[in-house]
Amino acid sequence: MKDAVIVGGGLAGLSAAWRLRNWDTTVLESADRVGGRISSEMRGQYFLNWGGHVYAGEGSATDRLFRETGTLVAEVPGTLAGLSMNGKLLLRGPVASYPFRVPMSMAARIAMIKAGAKVGLDVLRYARVVRARRGERPETRQMRVYGFKNDRSFADYIGDLPDDAWAWFRPTVSRSAGDPEELAAGSGIGYFSLVWNIGQGLNRSILGGPSVLTETMAAAVRDRIHLGARVSEVVSKKDSVLVRYAQDGTEREIEARTVIMATPATVTHRVAVDLPAETRDALGEIVYGPYVSAAFLTNETTPQPWDGAYGIATPKRSMSVVLNMGNIVRGIEQTRQPGGSIMAFSPGALARRLMDRSDDEVIDAYTRDLDEVLPGFGGIVEESHVQRWELGAPYSFPGRGRLQPALLRPSERIFLAGDYLGTLYTETAIQTGMTAAAGASAVLATERQMRHREPGGPVEVHG
Repeated sequence: MKDAVIVGGGLAGLSAAWRLRNWDTTVLESADRVGGRISSEMRGQYFLNWGGHVYAGEGSATDRLFRETGTLVAEVPGTLAGLSMNGKLLLRGPVASYPFRVPMSMAARIAMIKAGAKVGLDVLRYARVVRARRGERPETRQMRVYGFKNDRSFADYIGDLPDDAWAWFRPTVSRSAGDPEELAAGSGIGYFSLVWNIGQGLNRSILGGPSVLTETMAAAVRDRIHLGARVSEVVSKKDSVLVRYAQDGTEREIEARTVIMATPATVTHRVAVDLPAETRDALGEIVYGPYVSAAFLTNETTPQPWDGAYGIATPKRSMSVVLNMGNIVRGIEQTRQPGGSIMAFSPGALARRLMDRSDDEVIDAYTRDLDEVLPGFGGIVEESHVQRWELGAPYSFPGRGRLQPALLRPSERIFLAGDYLGTLYTETAIQTGMTAAAGASAVLATERQMRHREPGGPVEVHG
């Protein structure tokens, strides 16, 4: 019997596997690679990226994992709050000045200023709410975040606006993979806090690309990872858990003392059949939005106007934001090196429009828009690739906070992990993976001690 089976080899599952690497564990991953929505590839000194790209800083679970794994990181250089709108590219100056600098009607400008002031005040309130407090558990902090303006959508909160004013808000809010009409007001405000870098601290990039972290963790348990293993059922027994799965056309099962479900909520709801009804019901209410993204390797030989920017919002385009992955190199080089890397990102409604189009069609749409956002871009593209994520990210909808107690309900042997358990993105995935591993470790350690106390009981030694 295994000590632990971890279902899911994404960021949460690998974080749990890393923490349990000295126990007898097995990782079951349905895809043909680990990492989930963390996906990057090196190209010389640059990396192409399709998934998660910013990570939490000092004092976070992510920071501890970086230190444990020896992963090298750097603060993201350049502004996250660039804007390309109505033919104007804004990369410098305070965000508060943007409504005065973007071409638009006077009515839209006034509405944008008023709504921006409202959001700005609530961003400061949100920053106080989200800030970690000494000695508190992450779960306590998360409940406080869910309680912030979780009673209505961001669209209801912001009210009716002219199209140009709405266009300014939509790219930032929709990064969640939920559109303003779907997303809770507090979550939308949280995205502005993230972009303006107030209070949340998601400001680090992984040198060499995000997959460095996931592959480093996977390397520690490589011989225990089973790819192409599609789990169909997880069932509790008296003193163990049975996991049934298919691999290479064969039905299999594996028994373990503990199981960590590090799969999307939709999968956990379907396969973990005997979780408490309240927990399964809550899992069934979690909502995901889609992502489509593309990575572009470029071959420019001279400095570019966007070199000092990291994130550029792109209203009214096929993508909502352009991310300058090459900016990591810009931040550490002494002289401007040739080449670069750009990521185009479409969440929510934008992703749905692209999801069924061919790769060539997506690349063509992106390249046309990028050539207008970043002048001359079409002439410097050397390589491009598309990724689609139907379950791009779970987003916080109005009333999402009421589900949290059921999702955090203690379980004797089955532990939940994943970014759907919170609002801090990659930090939530890592933190919940580590928390689940700690819960499993406690069960395993207790049973080890109890076996030692039994008269004539076996003495087991684990590495």
